[in-house]
Amino acid sequence: MNLYEKYVLPRLINLAMRNKTAMAERRRFVPLAAGTVLEVGIGSGINLPLYTRDVERLFAVDPSLELWKLALKRVARTPFPVEFVGCSAESIPMDDKTVDTVVTTWTLCTIGHPGQALREMKRVLKPEGQVIFVEHGRSSDARVAAWQNRLNPLWNRIGGGCNLNRQIDDLILEAGFQITRLERGYAPGPKPLAYLYRGLARRLD
Repeated sequence: MNLYEKYVLPRLINLAMRNKTAMAERRRFVPLAAGTVLEVGIGSGINLPLYTRDVERLFAVDPSLELWKLALKRVARTPFPVEFVGCSAESIPMDDKTVDTVVTTWTLCTIGHPGQALREMKRVLKPEGQVIFVEHGRSSDARVAAWQNRLNPLWNRIGGGCNLNRQIDDLILEAGFQITRLERGYAPGPKPLAYLYRGLARRLD
C-alpha cells in the first residue's frame, strides 16, 4: 500500500461518500436496519448516525484501518455497542446465523471477490434476516455500460479498487439471496459513475 492509498484516499472517500445524493439514499435505507447489524464497508462511519433505536449492536468490517480511525468519533457518539471485527469481507470472523441485518453501501464495487463476500454475508445472516444494499454498478444502458468497461481500468487504479461495471443484482442472486425490493437508476452525476442499485434481500434457505 502506497502513501496515497494509505493516507490520502481514505480522506477523499470520506468526503465523497457524504455528498447530497449519497446521504439521501443512506437516509432512505439505513434506518431499516434492526437487531444485531453487520455493516460491511463501514468506512468512516457515515451511516452510524442514521441507525435507529431498533439496532441493538453493530459489528463492522472494513479493509481500511485509516478509515476506521476516522470513524471512532462517530462510534463514541453511537448509543449502541460498535465492534470492529476485521478487514476482510471475504472471511468474516463471526459465527453462522448471528446477525439480523447486513448493511452494505457503496462497498461491493471495491471488494476483490464480491461473490465470496456475499456468501459470507449470507452465512452470518439469520434465516429471517435481511440485507440492505445501496450500491453503484453496471448501467442497463448498453452504451453507458460500454463506457464503464473502457473507464474501469483507470478508475480502479485511482479509486482504491472501485469497479464501475459490476452487475450488483446478479451478484446478490448468485450468492443465494432473493431480492425482495430493487430500485435501479441514475443518480445525478456522470452516468458511468452514477447508476445505482438499492434494495433489500433475504436468504433463499
